[in-house]
Amino acid sequence: MDLRRSSSMYKRAMVPKEHIDSTDVEDNAELLPSDMDQYPASPPWKLSLPYVLVATVVPFLFGYHLGVVNEPLETISIDLGFQGNTLQEGLVVSTCLAGAFVGSLISGWIADEVGRRRAFQLCALPMLIGGATCATAKNLTGMLLGRILVGIGLGVGPPVVSLYVIEISPAHVRGTYGSFIQIATCLGLMGALLVGIPVRSISGWWRICFWISTIPAALLALSMVFCVESPNWLYKQGRHSEAETALERLLGIPHAKAAMVELSKTDRGDEGDTIKFVELLFGRHSRVVFIGSTLFALQQLSGINAVFYFSSTVFRRAGVSSNLANVSVGIANLIGSIIALALMDKLGRKALLLWSFFGMAVSTVFQVLAASSVSNTIGLYMSVGGMMMFVLMFAVGAGPVPGLLLPEIFPTRIRAKAMAFSMSVHWVLNFLVGLLFLRLLDAMGPQLLYSMFGTFCMLAVVFVKRNVLETKGKSLQEIEIALLSQE
Repeated sequence: MDLRRSSSMYKRAMVPKEHIDSTDVEDNAELLPSDMDQYPASPPWKLSLPYVLVATVVPFLFGYHLGVVNEPLETISIDLGFQGNTLQEGLVVSTCLAGAFVGSLISGWIADEVGRRRAFQLCALPMLIGGATCATAKNLTGMLLGRILVGIGLGVGPPVVSLYVIEISPAHVRGTYGSFIQIATCLGLMGALLVGIPVRSISGWWRICFWISTIPAALLALSMVFCVESPNWLYKQGRHSEAETALERLLGIPHAKAAMVELSKTDRGDEGDTIKFVELLFGRHSRVVFIGSTLFALQQLSGINAVFYFSSTVFRRAGVSSNLANVSVGIANLIGSIIALALMDKLGRKALLLWSFFGMAVSTVFQVLAASSVSNTIGLYMSVGGMMMFVLMFAVGAGPVPGLLLPEIFPTRIRAKAMAFSMSVHWVLNFLVGLLFLRLLDAMGPQLLYSMFGTFCMLAVVFVKRNVLETKGKSLQEIEIALLSQE
């Protein structure tokens, strides 16, 4: 599917026919500047860039908190008195995921009720308090409490970031800006690894690692005071003049009027603001919610987190230190994210998803062949090469695209809550894959397990081919028209 056919409907199919008359058309035409032709076709990207960069503090913290316990976990267990207890060590990691699930469930409600800016501040608060609680923990209970608070912030944050970046970005750079989210996550992970290097040589350094996380959280909360609110949210609240002012700050005065016309058209078809959970699953927008949640499910069922968890073991078998292994995986992730940044608005979302999942499937073949290789040397090279390829291809499409594509295809009325639901699916499967991976590896063996991951990747290719809409270069309103025309 693409939007080329639907774009021809743009001027006549925004709302039901009974709401359209000649007066509406004339009124909308009057809103546009008479000398519009002398302005550039696309709004300037520099106006919205500072706000996007502030928003990417959240994915940076997301990556940092996911990686901050990896290296210091052993010293944390010694200092807090649970050394050797694998269950309690696992809880230090998994409680953050549990908190993230809770946060993701309420993120849509928060974003709709208080707005995107305040939602950022509310997600920064538990990360600030949670980071400080972890840094000052005297026992396991204090550490777990801090990790749960951090997790709640991490659960609220990512859906809000996706919403905000999509809603404030000009259409021609929306994909590029969306790729910043994945890059910031990579930088956060690598930052946590670098900060954790002295942990074995300096006593209590792990506390510094957690204190450092409070700095960007505090900066996020303060910086959002000066950021622009989402014009889509303001318009939805009936604050039309504020929405126009926000659009002028984001797009420039010449383009703000045209953007207001688009907002006014899509808003007319909405039936109130209250969205119930059952509407997401069985209402008229259930198809796009199904597409969104399935994309996140396939992203996790591809085995990406299992590969991350198992990477240190594979590299260790090849005689590579765990630090070098983590840095290598981080670099592969970063390179793939930069490729996505360059191609997102050129090739489009759908093409990147297709090639990404297909490349991941091919890399699992290397993993299967490595597991059945007679030569240990060849097997290790294939295993390491396959793993690096898997991470690289994931970062090119399957990693960044769902978080960008979903808020693009979700209509304004359900966008926040649909993102929250889809992200909750992501967190549940993230937790289950992490919990069951080692057990499945022991029960099934690497050949069968990686074959299963490859199968899910190929299923993702088929699903994307048949169901995903290309959104490259289209306004959010054009995308909404195309999807409504199919219902």
